[in-house]
Amino acid sequence: MRHVLFVCTANSARSVLGEALLRHLGKGNFTTYSAGSTPRGTVNPDALTCLERHGLPTDGFRSKSWEEFSGPEAPGMDLIVTVCDSAAGESCPIWPGHPLVVHWGIPDPASVEGSDDVRGEAFDLAYERLERRINAMLQLGDEVFTSADGKTRLAAIGAAADA
Repeated sequence: MRHVLFVCTANSARSVLGEALLRHLGKGNFTTYSAGSTPRGTVNPDALTCLERHGLPTDGFRSKSWEEFSGPEAPGMDLIVTVCDSAAGESCPIWPGHPLVVHWGIPDPASVEGSDDVRGEAFDLAYERLERRINAMLQLGDEVFTSADGKTRLAAIGAAADA
């Protein structure tokens, strides 16, 4: 069982999508979490609507601080994935167990204004990009977490252009 934390500033949209997607696509091989450096306190309703639209569960998500995952009582992580550029540039906590830390920047769908359809398209694009990246990670197999070049290979997923 691998433990993966998706991090974004507000922990209201992209990191929640990542948590939900890996939980679903990982087929029981991952325990997933999300957190933010400055959590908004609530999950963006458009993120939950996006998950519903794609047939994923929406219950149990909450916007929380990354401090929950940095103390001695925190679960040990195998991988931390930052999904927004501002969180990637912040001074991160010291993560217990020294997990791999990579950046997979995704444009913020919560910053898109407009109708439900316009916002929904922005969330679907973020969802699809995360889905492609998570599937690429899963194709690497479990050994990526222990190989000498694992961090490089995982980081390359985020650096690849989205089709």
